[in-house]
Amino acid sequence: MAQPTECILLAAGEGKRMRPLTKNRPKVMIPLGNRPMLEHLILAARDAGIRRFVLVVGYGEKIVREYFGDGNRFGVVIDYVVQRKQLGTADALRSAEGLVSGNFLMMNGDMILNSAELIELCRMPAPAVAVSKAEHPENYGVVVLKENLVVDLEEKSRSPKSSMINAGAYLFSTEIFDRLRKISLSGRGEYELTDALTGYIEEGILSGLPLHSWMDVGFPWDILAAHEALFSRLETSIDGIVEEGVVLKGPVAIGEGTVVRSGCYIEGPCIIGKNCIIGPHAYIRPITTIGDSCHIGHAVEVKNSVIFSGTKIPHFNYIGDSVIGSGCNFGAGTKIANLRHDHGMISVGGKMTGRKKFGAVVGDDVLFGINCSVNTGSVIGSGCRIAPHSFVDGAYDDDTVVSR
Repeated sequence: MAQPTECILLAAGEGKRMRPLTKNRPKVMIPLGNRPMLEHLILAARDAGIRRFVLVVGYGEKIVREYFGDGNRFGVVIDYVVQRKQLGTADALRSAEGLVSGNFLMMNGDMILNSAELIELCRMPAPAVAVSKAEHPENYGVVVLKENLVVDLEEKSRSPKSSMINAGAYLFSTEIFDRLRKISLSGRGEYELTDALTGYIEEGILSGLPLHSWMDVGFPWDILAAHEALFSRLETSIDGIVEEGVVLKGPVAIGEGTVVRSGCYIEGPCIIGKNCIIGPHAYIRPITTIGDSCHIGHAVEVKNSVIFSGTKIPHFNYIGDSVIGSGCNFGAGTKIANLRHDHGMISVGGKMTGRKKFGAVVGDDVLFGINCSVNTGSVIGSGCRIAPHSFVDGAYDDDTVVSR
């Protein structure tokens, strides 16, 4: 059978575990390397031979539609279908019935993988599921393989039978839709794709393909890990203006309209977007992405962080191992800590990040007064207002006003 040229991408979810970064955008539109994570997936699938995509959208669908349009600028065709209520993966897939023909790929829109492994998946006999090895399989659907067949599948078991997990990428034939119509609501009140996969397992026909490039982007700190992987392929490109007296080391990408002022020291890999003002005398350290229309000013140091578009960090600031939303403004002298005194693992909202260095998650449109201190593992909701000289520690809801 010919390799599939169609793909259904699930992009309807909000991504509550990514809050506050998903208040104003769906999870799949969170930028990685200044591109929405969904764009990385579409490009990888395109390079694997996929020419037509069906995007299942819901939360923030307008943002997705406006960015991707009909797919022409990406060299593909994109159609859309809406999942109004989040009733599970089987319900999302079922909403695209009649829009694909023959074998097709189906993927969750919130992950990273490469085109070479997608080509391998496309060559498998349908049905097939991609799997990946995980350090904490108890957080995922666990898959047990015997040779190349899936013989068992269990959801988030406390005692997983395997370290292999369901990676959320599948090869199906249109026969899957007959099975989806027979699925009932699960105990969680959702239509679970797992129920259809269980039928395939019982019949001994579900193939499994181990992946090595797959990355789950489920929590804000996973954004940093994803950048660490993506930056391994970064090459230097200078489309902006770099004044005399600037030091660039390693691969650095600078967007059109950006001005890097004298005295800046930039260590790649690093990506700086369009129409930014950098410096003078800023220090940007490796694995940092700065979005479009940002200002990183005098005596500012940014290390291993992701700064969304339109954010201003203009005077005597330190940002370490953090994810900063769009439209924020940091008062002079405001700093984010990224290391505990005991060098212990950092947790965020009671959830372990698995990182010894992690600063803060800051939502969109957050304003800091001068000389604020932000502790490790803090989460600051969108629209917060932080008074000068404040100590910020813990989690803050959207639109909170923090006073001394």
